[in-house]
Amino acid sequence: MVISLLRRPLGPDLIDNLNSKIENPEAVFTLADLEAWAFAGTALAVLGHPIKHSISPAMHNGALAVMAADDSRFATWRYFRFDVPPNDLSAALEHLHARGFYGLNLTVPHKVIAFDRVAEIDPAAQRVGAVNTLRRTATGWKGFNTDGYGLATAVRTELGRGLEGAPVVLLGAGGAARGAAVECLLRGCASLWIANRTAANRDALLAALAPLAGAIPVRGFDPSAPPAEIPAGCLVVNATSAGLKSADPAPIDLAALARPAGVYDMIYNPPETPLLRQARDLGLPAANGLSMLVHQGARALELWTDRAVPVDVMDSAARSALG
Repeated sequence: MVISLLRRPLGPDLIDNLNSKIENPEAVFTLADLEAWAFAGTALAVLGHPIKHSISPAMHNGALAVMAADDSRFATWRYFRFDVPPNDLSAALEHLHARGFYGLNLTVPHKVIAFDRVAEIDPAAQRVGAVNTLRRTATGWKGFNTDGYGLATAVRTELGRGLEGAPVVLLGAGGAARGAAVECLLRGCASLWIANRTAANRDALLAALAPLAGAIPVRGFDPSAPPAEIPAGCLVVNATSAGLKSADPAPIDLAALARPAGVYDMIYNPPETPLLRQARDLGLPAANGLSMLVHQGARALELWTDRAVPVDVMDSAARSALG
């Protein structure tokens, strides 16, 4: 049980080991580490399972180091990573709050799970049904979702086009796709076409989006048979996991669409997926999801610090962390 993990004897060896771990930028913490937690500064963290691969600490700590040069209070801010299984998330949120953590990021699989486990939800996150950023309040955590902002900013900076007024083909019907779909509709896309092989999941997402769509046409289709009505010049956004493994097929055949204006794949590791490879072969503007990760992280840091953050530093740190 989680509680038993937090009741280990606090011998000097345990405390010394934890202090050494806190100083290690590659360290991965667990809920058990909170019993002897002794970091005196302002603590931030990302929670996931698994989490060892996360490059968020490199991004945020790099930005905080630069911000500290202008404002000394950020010299004591530090960003950590915690491996938290989904069954332990409620306990983790409680104990991290009790230990004084000021801000949290949530990644797979916690974004939807945490939605009903925080004290307050930002209205924008309410529409998505998921949170990826938490900010400490006196009574608990307030949840935000910065993924949509990250996507919209990344598409604009990487592909030179906004979601506003664009026909969008969205690949996927899971949590990431829902967040992307909500952002597209809120920014006034011209139309939204949702491709997913599982009809039940596709239809469920279409039903959830209907109240938000208003006059914007929202249609679904099987990616193996794109309808001819999809207009040329669409933006293709991949919100599926297809491409994480080298043997994965592309989630759609781009050649079956009227020539898209650009392709954005939320996956950033590997840096080139089969979808992006085909986009390159077709001469289409395309980008992977690293810029989305950077911009959603920058927005989270703005929410915690209440000031502008060095996005370029976060981008450089992310690329360096990926090697």
